[in-house]
Amino acid sequence: MKVGRLTMLIATSAIGAFAAASAATPPSAANDDHGLGQAPQHQPGNDHKNPKAGELIRTVRQATSRFRDVTLAEAEGYQLAFGCVSGPDFGAMGLHYVNFSLVGDGELDPARPEIVIYEPLPNGGRKLTGADFLVLVDDWHAKNTAPPELGGQLLHLFESPNRFGLPAFYTLHVWAWKDNPVGTFSNWHSRVACDSFSE
Repeated sequence: MKVGRLTMLIATSAIGAFAAASAATPPSAANDDHGLGQAPQHQPGNDHKNPKAGELIRTVRQATSRFRDVTLAEAEGYQLAFGCVSGPDFGAMGLHYVNFSLVGDGELDPARPEIVIYEPLPNGGRKLTGADFLVLVDDWHAKNTAPPELGGQLLHLFESPNRFGLPAFYTLHVWAWKDNPVGTFSNWHSRVACDSFSE
């Protein structure tokens, strides 16, 4: 799939529909696969005890430390693709800054996340909270037979058709910069809020 077409598809469908659909996800699904009813892949609080998970967290922190300044992320091709993604009762994901070239390459590299995630601050600033890895299923399986994993964490699969209107895709959040009581690899962060966001 060409990057231009993918950019339009992701920009108009994935992040926007993801945000709209996520807001309607019931609280009971907060730790599941975006409300798809699948069990979490880990137990909260044990993320740093797993050597592979700990290495993934360290790699993401090292790779994204410069992005604590959001202008540096923007300078490297990350752009805000939608407003602030929040849930009804159980926290939020925050602001998704997407690098569409990385989304379109069909690769996963823990040192090069497709998306960096921020929490909006009351002063209008952005606080880096984590990263999100995203790859389209067809792009992934054009080069790989096994489903994708990073640091021992299987990415979440969204089959097609799906509520986002996208081709099937895989995704994994890594809350490397702000501890998440419900787990480092959970989709929702219980201590992130969108209250301070304004465009």
